[in-house]
Amino acid sequence: MTTQAQKIQWPDQKQAVIVLTYDDALLSQLDVAVPQLQRAGFKATFFLTADLNYNTIPRWRTLSQQGFELGNHTIFHPCLPTDDNAVSSASYTAYGMIREIDYMNDFLFAVDGKMRRPFAYPCAETLAGGKDYVDTLRKYGLSSYARVGGDTSAVITDFKHLDLLRIPSYGLDGGETGQQLIAFVKKVQQRGGMGVIMFHGIGGDYITISKEAHQELLNYLGKNKQAIWVTTFQTAMDYAMQSIKIK
Repeated sequence: MTTQAQKIQWPDQKQAVIVLTYDDALLSQLDVAVPQLQRAGFKATFFLTADLNYNTIPRWRTLSQQGFELGNHTIFHPCLPTDDNAVSSASYTAYGMIREIDYMNDFLFAVDGKMRRPFAYPCAETLAGGKDYVDTLRKYGLSSYARVGGDTSAVITDFKHLDLLRIPSYGLDGGETGQQLIAFVKKVQQRGGMGVIMFHGIGGDYITISKEAHQELLNYLGKNKQAIWVTTFQTAMDYAMQSIKIK
């Protein structure tokens, strides 16, 4: 999304905002990405499935207490079937998907005690049983904001016309270098907008980028703290929506 519009005035005269999001509750995120983020002083959003256990739940709870955001990514991660996706969204109805999202909200409330949280569509797909369920999600009001996929053109500048349940992101394919990630950030800076990056594995798991590439991105963001606001998904969107109301 590259629609030109009146730019948001980001906090402290920042040029742009970058939101770092991580999907699927992966161990490499806890073991590699989180320590790197903590050393850099950045908060991020983790879209969790129910792939949690007695070892990881306390770790996610602690991160929430530290200001990291836990988002809803459904319980079973249903999407079109592949070797990597055991639960097929083809057997779901729109209402069945909504029930699962609702249950996951309750599960996450037990983890972090938060009432509001964003949603991310599994596999960046919006279909259940072959039918789009975005408007059903809108009807039930289970989340204020929902993230879909995109590519390196997913720079958001037109918040006035943005569908809040189809917010685009730069979805990585795996193997991206630090310079590729930085190139996306620079594009967001040039346009004065918001860029959301969708990660999976960091130095492990799947759809993986190396820990070195991830660190290179964080180093760039750290060197440009005066120009770039790095924050959580919901915080960035709340700020943008409030700015539009003021105008």
